[in-house]
Amino acid sequence: MRRGTRIVLILLAAASVAGAAAVVSFLRHGISARTKPTRAEAVLARGLRHFAVPSAARNRTNPVPETAEALSEARRHFADHCASCHGNDGRGVTEIGQNLYPRAPDMTRRQTQSLSDAELFFIVKNGVRLTGMPAWGKDTAEDDRASWQLVRFLRHLPSLTAEEMEEMKKYNPVSRAELDEQAEMERFLEGADSAPSPGQPTMRKMKRSH
Repeated sequence: MRRGTRIVLILLAAASVAGAAAVVSFLRHGISARTKPTRAEAVLARGLRHFAVPSAARNRTNPVPETAEALSEARRHFADHCASCHGNDGRGVTEIGQNLYPRAPDMTRRQTQSLSDAELFFIVKNGVRLTGMPAWGKDTAEDDRASWQLVRFLRHLPSLTAEEMEEMKKYNPVSRAELDEQAEMERFLEGADSAPSPGQPTMRKMKRSH
């Protein structure tokens, strides 16, 4: 039996098991995203993720050189666009990441690092259906380059340094409430008449690390 045929049969079997498990889960919990995906669902999702990437595209090489400049740009891009779900360290331990269904993965682990550069590029650009992973890239040379740069950063995640993590905080998104709070505190420090209202929380850190 050909390897491709065996894989398809395995996925079909996993789909059957996952379907049965999903029915049981729905009967017990409804369609809540609070429950943890079953092992069968995880196996099926990883298999479908693999086959979602066109076979002709899986072995493309990364056209972006592995330079300090490319990595720095990707690090800033990741902190601004991706860290809300994945965290600056890529481990997915954020409020949003841990409440998605399925949960945001720990991208420092084998399940992600074993993917080819082309597979990672395809996922970054096109997203993954029925998950919280959106499609970020447009069909432009500039967007493709940014996605390939992000692949360089994903490969670097397991060896991310504390200094790099600290630098990324400057590029994490800030809410309007945090900006207003910072502005009020700055006015007070500059000699405004009134201090922050009693009971109002003190100024939060502008940039949070997850």
